[in-house]
Amino acid sequence: MIETFPASWLELREPADHRARAAAALEPLRRWWSARGAVSVLDLGCGTGSNLRYLAPRLAGRQRWTMVDQDADLLARIVSPASDVGVRVVRGDLSGVGLAEIRHADLVTASALLDLVSAPWLDALADACAARECAALFALTYDGTVEWLAGADPWDAIVNGAVNEHQRRDKGLGPALGPDAAAVAEARFRERGFHVERFASPWKLTSRDAPLARECIEGWARAAAEIRPQEAGALRAWADRRARSTADAGFELVVGHVDLLALPPGSV
Repeated sequence: MIETFPASWLELREPADHRARAAAALEPLRRWWSARGAVSVLDLGCGTGSNLRYLAPRLAGRQRWTMVDQDADLLARIVSPASDVGVRVVRGDLSGVGLAEIRHADLVTASALLDLVSAPWLDALADACAARECAALFALTYDGTVEWLAGADPWDAIVNGAVNEHQRRDKGLGPALGPDAAAVAEARFRERGFHVERFASPWKLTSRDAPLARECIEGWARAAAEIRPQEAGALRAWADRRARSTADAGFELVVGHVDLLALPPGSV
C-alpha cells in the first residue's frame, strides 16, 4: 500500500497546487476530450478530491469520475463539484484496484503521485493506458529542485540532496522514482506511441504561504535526518532558521514540479 497523507496536509497544499498547475496542458486536453466524446475520468490516489475540484470545471459537459484511494476517511470527504459531474468512490490500492479501473477510463489522472511510485508500477500503468487508448494527465510531480530566492543557507543543498535520496525509498509500490518520475513517465508513454508534453508547474511560495512552507521545512528536516542521522542537530538548526525566514516580507521559495499530458497514438 502506498504512503498516505493526512487530510490536514492535503487541505494546506491545495491552494498552492491549484495555482501551480500548468494551464497550457488544458487546451490540448480539452480538444482531445471533445473529439473523443470523453466522459469517464479515473483519479488515482485521489485523497479528498483536489484534482476533481481543479479539473472537472475545466472539462466540457457531463463527466463520470471514479476516485480511487486506500484511505476511507479521505474518500468520505469527496463531494461532486457540479450536478453534471457524477462521482464514484472506490477504496483500494493502486497496484490492484487502481490499475484495474483503467479499463473503464477515457482519462487517467493523478496529482502529486508519480514521484511516489516505482518503475514497474509505472510500466503497468502505461501498458493499461495503451490498451485502453485513453489519455493521461499527471500533475505536480516533484522534480527534485528547491530554490530559496531570498538568500542562501549553507545547509540548503545538503538538505535538498538528502531529501531527494529519501524520495527514492520504497513508498509502498517498490523503490520510488522520486525526482526522476516525470522523465521516466514521459519515456514510458512515448515508447507506447503517446504524444507527450511536459510543463513546469512549480510552487511559488511567499510569506502568505508561511504555514505550508513551514510544513515543508519540517518534513524535509525529518527526511534528511533519516538519511543523515549523525547530523540531526545541524538539520534541526537549519529547520529553525528556515522556519523563521518564512515570516520575512521578502521570503520566496520555489519547489519544482512537472505536469505531464500523454495523448494516445493517432489523436494529435
